[in-house]
Amino acid sequence: MANAKGCLPLISELSPLTSASRSLLFVFCPVSHTHRMASDANARTLSAFLDYLRVERGSAKLTIAAYTGDLAQFAEFLEKFHRPLAEARREDVREYIQELFSNHLDGRSVGRKLSAIRHLYRHLLLDGKIDKDPTLNIDLPKQWKVLPKALSRDEVGALLAGTALSGTKFSKATASGHALALRNRAILELLYAGGVRVSEVADARLEDLKHDMGYILVRGKGDKERMVPMGVPAQQALQQYLKESREVIAKGKSSPLLFLGIAGRRLTRQRVWQLVGKASLSSGRHASPHMLRHSCATHMVENGADLRTVQTILGHSDISTTQIYTHVALDRLKSVYAKHHPRAKAKA
Repeated sequence: MANAKGCLPLISELSPLTSASRSLLFVFCPVSHTHRMASDANARTLSAFLDYLRVERGSAKLTIAAYTGDLAQFAEFLEKFHRPLAEARREDVREYIQELFSNHLDGRSVGRKLSAIRHLYRHLLLDGKIDKDPTLNIDLPKQWKVLPKALSRDEVGALLAGTALSGTKFSKATASGHALALRNRAILELLYAGGVRVSEVADARLEDLKHDMGYILVRGKGDKERMVPMGVPAQQALQQYLKESREVIAKGKSSPLLFLGIAGRRLTRQRVWQLVGKASLSSGRHASPHMLRHSCATHMVENGADLRTVQTILGHSDISTTQIYTHVALDRLKSVYAKHHPRAKAKA
């Protein structure tokens, strides 16, 4: 218990954080009295930064929890050199990245941790707490730029067609089964039509749907709002869900949310993942909500959509994030060319 007691004063300073965030700092909290001063300084540094993420940037709880774990892990690494976070050097960051790779961590995870560290030191630099950014001129790992997976148009068609057929099958069984099938189809159509995130689907409200305009108002990362257009199939699926299904699922309970779980309960993100995975069985390839989002963007780019439009629809804050879909589209074009062009495999 001595270890836990030594950490409690630090944890109490982070009261504005979620319990998950505090527990992550607790795990990495050093217990040696020799490092106590560095630990106190780190706790204050992390507390101020996480407050900034929550209050000024409006970051999601999951984002704050992830940053907490990544930064606390880096703080633990710096303890080897008896250095607090505010005194880290560029060599420390490089050695830390090298250690992560030596522990067989994949490039994408290393890139995420480095991104969290970058954000911390940019904040400290702008806040006047440090004079130099130790992450300056440190490149992200090459493996960070992993092409997102997307379904082909035929696979998306099979997935949505399978959902439509399941509605007919359920209608022969129970009214609630039919209602859930209509809800699931509306969710899948929206995920693909608007490229929305799974959290944006779960948080969507009835008042956000603008049927007459063919749009839905979406609240993305940082609580930023954007209007996302919907195609005719998505609009029809949503209209049918609202007309025939939502009240059956709600069972007399009122809720401002657009999509409901059984008895009017909130639909969780995990449940959306499950229903997408189950629906994708008909396409012959396992899919996730994020794959439908990638598929929406990829297919738009393949059909000639400009990146600014795709950026706006997806809610990317930086167009460099959207540019990856040009690589995805090019990769798809190369694949089709190699498969179908009679001279594609001809020897030089």
